[in-house]
Formats: sequence, structure tokens, C-alpha cells
Amino acid sequence: MSDEGKLIVPSDLAKLEEVDGFAENWMNGMPFTKDQRDDIAISLSEVVTNAIEHGNAGIVDKMVTVVLLRIEGGIRIEVTDQGGGFNPALVADPTDPENLLSESGRGLLIVHHLMDEVDVEPVSTGTRISLVKRFTASNTG
Repeated sequence: MSDEGKLIVPSDLAKLEEVDGFAENWMNGMPFTKDQRDDIAISLSEVVTNAIEHGNAGIVDKMVTVVLLRIEGGIRIEVTDQGGGFNPALVADPTDPENLLSESGRGLLIVHHLMDEVDVEPVSTGTRISLVKRFTASNTG
């Protein structure tokens, strides 16, 4: 297993399966529990979907870059789109009563609950969302 894995895909939701398989294979042998692997898979799928639909506005010629990094005690996942960027502070609060019936808007809230760290930053090519998941003490040996 390499300390870094990188995959670049066009903005096509059909590529989510490829991204999921890539991440699953790359993490093979890492001491994550099944629940942690599920948290990572759900979060990665949500962030890549947002990059495709919102960041790149579904424009197939715009790419989404996924970088997986082994870090001390876990992994860091970086997903970068080629869109115009966004301010997460301006995202409507999905727990606000007026937003409870909305069909979208809960993705980042879910990701924040599933991952240990979530960071959103503008970069020269668009927006990068970084996710960190740490191994639990009981499964590191």
C-alpha cells in the first residue's frame, strides 16, 4: 500500500462507483472497523457528489480530483473540484425548521458527524474539502 493514492474523474455521477472502489482498494489492510469504513465511504461519496453537482455544476469536462493520504493514526482524503468555490458559512442550516423538508442540504452536516475533521478551503483550481478519519485505539494493535 502506498502512502498516497490519486484519482481524477470527470464530473459524472456514474464515476462514484469507481471512486468508491479506488478508495476501498487503497485502504485495504488499514486497521479501520467496518463502521469506520462505512463512514469513510458515505462521506467520500457525499463530498464527490457535491463536487460534481455543485462545484463543477455537472460540467463533464471539469474534473474532480481525489487524493488519499496515509497520515499518523489514520487517513486524510482531499477532494478538489474546478468550480467557483463556496462559503460553507452561507449554506442553509438543515436543522432550521424551515429547511427540514428540503430534499437537499444535509450532506456536509452528515460528513461532519461521520469524520473526525472536515475542512473546506478555496484553492486556485476551485474548492478543496479535506476529511480526516483516525484509527480507533482498539484496532491499531
